[in-house]
Amino acid sequence: MKNRWLLNLILLLVVAGLVAFLYLRPKPGAETDTTYEVSNYKMAEFNAISIEFPTKAPVTFEKVGGYWQLTAPYKARADQASVQRILSVIAAKTEAKVNSSDLEKYGLQNPAIKLQLFRNKNDVEIFLFGTYNPVTDEQYVMHDKVIYLLPNSYSEAAATQVIEMVDKAPLKPTEKVAGFDFSRLEQWEESRLNLDLVDGQWKVSIAKAKPQQNELNEWLDFSWLQTQAKAVELYTPDRKTTYPSFEIKLRDGGKVHFDKIQESPELILARPDEGLLYHFPPDAGFTMLNPPINLDK
Repeated sequence: MKNRWLLNLILLLVVAGLVAFLYLRPKPGAETDTTYEVSNYKMAEFNAISIEFPTKAPVTFEKVGGYWQLTAPYKARADQASVQRILSVIAAKTEAKVNSSDLEKYGLQNPAIKLQLFRNKNDVEIFLFGTYNPVTDEQYVMHDKVIYLLPNSYSEAAATQVIEMVDKAPLKPTEKVAGFDFSRLEQWEESRLNLDLVDGQWKVSIAKAKPQQNELNEWLDFSWLQTQAKAVELYTPDRKTTYPSFEIKLRDGGKVHFDKIQESPELILARPDEGLLYHFPPDAGFTMLNPPINLDK
């Protein structure tokens, strides 16, 4: 019995030693693994972007007042996250790069995408996107005369449909809400509903309303400040057609006008000053136009 106990102890020590050896030993190739950084730039360095394609119009962005604006092929507020994804190529890392001057071999003589990031008019960083490696399905990208193999997500971000890179928020980040004039919407036309945010408190124009401040603050936050349309499209106002409409009052004294083009099966709001249509799901759309003012029955 004693011998068996000693044998088991010895086997346990051997197994423990083997596990420790496997865990602590240097990993094969660990000393030779190399990661290459495409650049050490910062996103904040750049204030303009140009994306050129062989067979379609270029797409350009410009940073204005700290926010990215789409400037071509048409002008619109840009979706900030979409622009960040385009810029993210500057932080790309890879384990593979190619030392070659044969640009044609990698599709870089006539690139699929030419991405230019501007600090100013004469200070630009250029990224060329070429063909794909048939083994890894990664893309050859050249920057500063060096060719890297990168995931195709970087070129996909740059090649996103332009309309998808338009901001889907109905309000600009700089537009600070001071109230709503819903008096020209059908459901509020008789009561002439207005809401005003005065010294941090909501005032409702309907006498029998019993507004709860927290409810209205949450409604403003989730239905207007955080909401995103499920889709946007370009819009040319028809001056011969009159739609139900409303206005959002701003702290600086300005107003933002919206036309209600359609309410069902989805809410479609037009913002004529920006030439855009916003599409919202019916439940979110209903809440946007019906604030919780708690009317007595």
